Amino acid sequence: MGSTYYTRLDGARFRPTAHVGGAWRADEQHFAPVAGLITHALEQHAAGSGLQIGRLSFEILGVIPAAVSEVVVETVRAGRTISLLEATMTVSDRPVVRARAWLLSRQDTSAVAGGAPEPMPPPAELERWDGPGTWPGGYIGSLEVRRSADAEPGRARAWVSTDVELLADEPVAPLARFVGLVDTANGIAVRQPPGEWMFPNLDLTVHLHRQPAGGPVGLDTTVVFGPDGVGLTSSVLHDTHGAVGRAEQILTVRPLGAR
Repeated sequence: MGSTYYTRLDGARFRPTAHVGGAWRADEQHFAPVAGLITHALEQHAAGSGLQIGRLSFEILGVIPAAVSEVVVETVRAGRTISLLEATMTVSDRPVVRARAWLLSRQDTSAVAGGAPEPMPPPAELERWDGPGTWPGGYIGSLEVRRSADAEPGRARAWVSTDVELLADEPVAPLARFVGLVDTANGIAVRQPPGEWMFPNLDLTVHLHRQPAGGPVGLDTTVVFGPDGVGLTSSVLHDTHGAVGRAEQILTVRPLGAR
């Protein structure tokens, strides 16, 4: 199977490995590594600008087939201190994801920094969790998850890590590796069993107040189901140094088998 999520075929095309397999369908890509791959492409496009990504928004346009994927990035708004990029992933000439990234200038604001949530307990203090075993798919199978003992339906804290590299034979920056695990949040504090209910997310938005370091991703996650088929997964994101930002995922909630 190999120890990477993707293999680059050329400048813009990538072949997913079996590690990318989705949790809802066997023939789709899980969105977590997709988000990491797109973030990597955005960072490569921005290389040399001196800017940093402050916000990432991903719109999932439908099932992402487990097939060769092309990622194209363009600059929507150029600037020396603020820039906006847009990336589109296509499979078989069909757009499957559109993403935008706001890039911001780097400034020394350490004298006024503050307001971040309290750090999560370190990974070693949480027990390894076998809950991901209830989900199918190569991506879920590639993870190690450590979850808090006080977790309950709709509320959990967890650390997610993997030994699988995002790309074969290619350096990947910490942010892309970090973002490549964030979408896991929708599966660590589920409100209802996935064998009875579907609640896939249609998007992922990540806001960062600090660039994450390498290592595991901490998810302090709350899930809300509304009364009319809509849910929301909200997470405070952590690395081992503390909180780095927040993530939101809108969900379509329906009984399994409903159209």
